[in-house]
Parts: sequence; C-alpha cells; structure tokens
Amino acid sequence: MPPTPSSARPKAVVNHLPGGSTSTVERAMRVLRVMSEGGNARLTDIAAAAELDKATTLRLLEVMVRDGFVARDAQSKQFSLGPELMVLGAAALRRFDPRPLARPSLLRLVGQFEDSVVLSIPSGVESLCIDVEEGTYPIRANYLRVGSRRPLGAGAGSLALLAWMPEAEREAALEILANQMSRYPRITPALLRERIADARERGHVVLLDVVVERMGGIAVPVLDPEGRPVAALSIAALNERILAREAAMAHALMRESTVCQVRWSEAVRTSRRLAGAASPSRTLPETPR
Repeated sequence: MPPTPSSARPKAVVNHLPGGSTSTVERAMRVLRVMSEGGNARLTDIAAAAELDKATTLRLLEVMVRDGFVARDAQSKQFSLGPELMVLGAAALRRFDPRPLARPSLLRLVGQFEDSVVLSIPSGVESLCIDVEEGTYPIRANYLRVGSRRPLGAGAGSLALLAWMPEAEREAALEILANQMSRYPRITPALLRERIADARERGHVVLLDVVVERMGGIAVPVLDPEGRPVAALSIAALNERILAREAAMAHALMRESTVCQVRWSEAVRTSRRLAGAASPSRTLPETPR
C-alpha cells in the first residue's frame, strides 16, 4: 500500500538548521516515517508523502538500500523497509515491548465480543497501531493495521490517548491537530473538545460514523503510574454492535486496562531494576592512610 499522500497526512514536525535548510538526516527520517506502514511503495508516492523532490528522495533511498535499511524489488522497482530496520526495531522492543503485556487482554476482548481489538500507543500528535486481534464477526473493521498512524482524535483509540493527556499537552496538541484533519472532514476542534469532555466524564470514548460510515470504536486509555496515557485499548465494530453493548464493552475494556496498567507498572519496575543492576557501581576511591 503506498504511503498516505502529503495532503492527507499530518505534517511532520521538522526542525531546521540555523541556515534554514533541512538536514539530510531529517530528510531520511521523513522518508522512513512515511514508509512505516509497511508494504511496497513507489518512489513517486514516497517523495510526495515526505514532501521531498524525487531526486532527493531517490538519493536517500539509494544510500539506505546500500546499507540495508531499505530494500528495492528488482522487478517492480518499488521500495520497502529493509532487514537492518527490523534488527533495530527488535532491539528497541527487547528493551520494553508492551505487546506481550496487552496480548492476553486483546484475546479476551475478542473472545467476549467477536469484534476487532486494537492496541495503540502515542507518537507525538499521532497514534501508532502496534497490535491488532481481528474479530470473528463476519463484518469486521479492517481499516487499522499494525504500523498504521493517525492524528490523535481520528479514531476511538487515538481519541482516548488525546483525552487523557495532561491538560497543557492536550491543549498544545489540539492547536496542532486543528490544521491536520483534512482527511477527516467530520472531525472538528469543537467535536474533539465535546468528545474529550464526555470521555473523561464517562471513563471511556465512543466515536461513531466519523472515520468510516456505519463503523465506530469504543476505547479506554492505559495509564502509567503518573496517570499519563501510554497506550489505548479499543474495539472497532459496526455502530449498532457498539450501541447495543456499550456498557458491557466499556466495563470489559476498563477491566482489561487495569490489568494492563498493573502489568505495565511491574514491567517498568523490573526493567529499571535490571538496568540499575547492569550499571557499573560508582564507588569513591579509598582515602590513602
């Protein structure tokens, strides 16, 4: 699937060098970011989504192909993420991978409701889908895949992440998001504020008929010990299936969120303890006698 065109995806936050030009590293990161949804993509699509000219994009891709961070199909000439990025991703997830902590919850929710369940995490002013358990109900919401990115608020899970952000951060995010929702014409700043207030009062998010016709989602955040949203659990389904079972779904999601929060806190404590044990001890030199 080609990367989302630049006109339909949020503008990347780009830092510039003192002279006003964008650095090569920054351009390369933009290219990798637009390729992050996986699959093969054409040079033209990558350049458009990264807002770079084709010549610059090709030079960056050729370097990344040479070093194994990008692969190029000899027949189609399309590009995809390479094995070196997979190695880096695996190394990062070894440090702390939330998916095993939440996977039992995803399985239980699918078993109970038969609709698709999604695990998302925040990434700047976007949400990133990191795990999906597809439901068994014949009509399924399949518009979210692992690696999919959305502006915060464009979907139940991403709205849960936005709604439970600290107030100052949420206000800053809303300012940025006001200009990034062209792909979702039904989502306005007023709608987001209304749904955020409603979600915080009820303890869960419901978003119907906003992203996809007749489809919607119900979601809750997963909070760290400081009360910050580190992930969101959401169920995507037909509107009528959510409305008919909203109370039961909300209760089950909140129960599983609590389970994830406990496991998350334990994993973080263990990770910190192991990191501390691995660090060389610092002792003062003995004073000569």
